[in-house]
Amino acid sequence: MLYSFRIFLASFSPKIIFQKLINRVFNIKIPQIKQWQIYFQNKTGLEIGGPSAVFNPSGYLPLYHIINGLDCVNFSNATIWEGNLKAGNNFRYYNKTGIQYIAEGASLPEISANYYDFILSSNNLEHIANPLAALFEWKRIIKDKGLILLILPNKNSNFDHKRPYTNFNHILDDYESKVGEDDLTHLEEILNLHDLKRDPQARPYSYFKERCLHNSINRCIHHHVFDETLIKKMISYCGLELKHLHVTDTCYYILALK
Repeated sequence: MLYSFRIFLASFSPKIIFQKLINRVFNIKIPQIKQWQIYFQNKTGLEIGGPSAVFNPSGYLPLYHIINGLDCVNFSNATIWEGNLKAGNNFRYYNKTGIQYIAEGASLPEISANYYDFILSSNNLEHIANPLAALFEWKRIIKDKGLILLILPNKNSNFDHKRPYTNFNHILDDYESKVGEDDLTHLEEILNLHDLKRDPQARPYSYFKERCLHNSINRCIHHHVFDETLIKKMISYCGLELKHLHVTDTCYYILALK
């Protein structure tokens, strides 16, 4: 517990630490929370890279307790976030259970088209090399009028704050070139501009560099850096309707409709 708290203190600026503590102590939720939750009431969905504390009843955007069911996709049987995983009916979130898939988040041929009511993705899309391919795949597997809920990091609060925002043309080039998860296009930029002072678990630099070089195994890299302009262009290009966009010092919260 003490180690985790030290990591927390080292990862954020004093302003962000204060805001996070205020949110936790006073159980602050996303503004107009009912306008977000109403879309998910009694629906069944898929989470990419979960479970996520933000969706717990105590989280900033609580959804787990109001949905009917949830399955999950993780890219490997072992990740640094979830530990060891096994495919099957053993995905646990809140006090419920769903199906755990082991698959690439941007390629889900095992799942039929128009199958789920919604997709959840919290601080995940930045780890996917081809975000447009992922969004199109998630659109494929949700029903008409289905939903995609994205939470993306705001670079100003994390180790990406020195990096430039990614432009849409680059994202589009990646999509048209069918870039895969072995892509290291941004490696030089990341090695030069990633702020290790805000990423204590990645120190020292030698370890960080080695981890980046083997990103296809561990998926720790943030391939792209998002802002509101890029988010809106991606949503529009994928033929989705933007319903809500909420920005905090730490994250972008996006709700898009198929």
